[in-house]
Amino acid sequence: MPRLFVGLTLPDMVRFRLDIVRGPIPGARWIEPENMHVTLRFVGDIDNRQADELVSFLDGISLPPFEVKVRDVGVFGGRDPRIIWAGVDSGEPLAQLHRAIERATRMSGLPPETREFRPHVTLARLNKGTNPEVIARFLGSRARLELEAFQVTEFALFSSRPHVGGGPYVVENVFPLR
Repeated sequence: MPRLFVGLTLPDMVRFRLDIVRGPIPGARWIEPENMHVTLRFVGDIDNRQADELVSFLDGISLPPFEVKVRDVGVFGGRDPRIIWAGVDSGEPLAQLHRAIERATRMSGLPPETREFRPHVTLARLNKGTNPEVIARFLGSRARLELEAFQVTEFALFSSRPHVGGGPYVVENVFPLR
């Protein structure tokens, strides 16, 4: 079974607007717009039986649609920046969906997620040693990003190839919010 994760797809206009955020940063590997998404839960490599079980539990999630807004640009990694991201804000509805997905993954036998949930869209992956001053200048010119809110009506189970960050990703199943 391929490497799996649960996430949100993004509307074309959001991906287009995020694509134009790019800048000249040596050592940055920018994510192609068609691969931009919001990861809600990384699953990893699991066998087909466990994947089928996970799909069954994810299909049982019943929550109403909600709005999401993409705003601000930042980095993960502190003094050794690794990821340039755009923040995702929807407050409690997105947190509630994340908790429901976490319950579904645990019911299918997966270990609990140990990392704090920080909803974001990865814009670029940075090579080790990327100049922090270049990153700081980039952030200074783009940090106040704010896009129009969009409606989330579904979430998806994605697959990816192991050891290849940034895609391509394939939507394996879609789960409507209801």
